[in-house]
Amino acid sequence: MQERSSADKCVRNKKRICLTVAYDGTAYCGWQVQKNGKTIEGELNRALYELTGEEIQVIGASRTDAGVHGLCNTAVFDTSSRIPGEKFSYALNQRLPEDIRVRRSTETAPDFHPRHCKSRKTYEYHIFNAAFPDPVKRLYSHFTYVSLDAEKMRQAAEYLVGEHDFASFCSAGSQAETTVRTIYGLEVERKGEEIVIRVTGNGFLYNMVRIIAGTLMEAGCGRIRPEDMEKILEAKDRSAAGPTAPACGLILAELLYEGEDRVDRGGGRR
Repeated sequence: MQERSSADKCVRNKKRICLTVAYDGTAYCGWQVQKNGKTIEGELNRALYELTGEEIQVIGASRTDAGVHGLCNTAVFDTSSRIPGEKFSYALNQRLPEDIRVRRSTETAPDFHPRHCKSRKTYEYHIFNAAFPDPVKRLYSHFTYVSLDAEKMRQAAEYLVGEHDFASFCSAGSQAETTVRTIYGLEVERKGEEIVIRVTGNGFLYNMVRIIAGTLMEAGCGRIRPEDMEKILEAKDRSAAGPTAPACGLILAELLYEGEDRVDRGGGRR
C-alpha cells in the first residue's frame, strides 16, 4: 500500500508545462521523433532530460515535415520538477541548438492537449519568383523562375475557402479518419519578387498546404484555370491536384486555441 501511495503522490505532484517553440527546420527530419534522424521533438526531449533528469516525451500540436519551419508550434509535457513554468524557456534555450528556441513556457491545465483542443492554424508558403534565385532566401522560400500571375492564384484560392473534402489535397499515407476540413481564409499576396500564400484552417491533412501551394502555382503559370479548382475538389483524387511544393517554403506562422472564450496557454481564459 505504501508503494502505491507513493506512486499516486508522485502523479498528483506532476504539473503540465506548455511550450511555444520556434525552429528552423532545415537540418531536421521533421518534428516527430524518428529512429534514424535528428528531429525537433527529439532535441526537446534531450534538453528536458538534461534539465530535469526525467525521461520526458513532449506532445506537439503540429507534426511538421522535414525542412518545414515553425514560429509557434505548441508542445506540452508533464514533470515533477520544481522549476516554475515560466522559467523552463530560459533553462531549455541554454541546452537547445541555436535553430530551436522556446519562445514561451507556462504551467497549463493538466488536461490540456495541443492536438485534441479546437484550434486555428495558419501556415504561410513563401515563393521567390524571379529570373535567378536569391541565396539568402534559399532556405525559407521556394524559388521558381516561371512567371506566376498572383491574381489567377487568388481566383483559384477562393474555391478552396469553406468546408470541403480535401482528399485531392492529401498525400498517400495519411491516417486521418476524415478528409473533410474547413479553410477559414486563403490569401495570396505579391510584393515584388515574393509571393506569400497564407492559409488558415481548423486542421490540415498530410502535405495539404504544400499541395495547395503547388496547385495554386499551376494556376499562376496558366497550366490550369482558376475554375478548375472546383473539379479538383470534386475528384477526391490526389492525382487531380498539382505537385507537392518543396518543404523549405512552408512556415507554421500562427496557432490559436478556441473554446467558449479564447483560451490562453496558461490554463486561464481571456
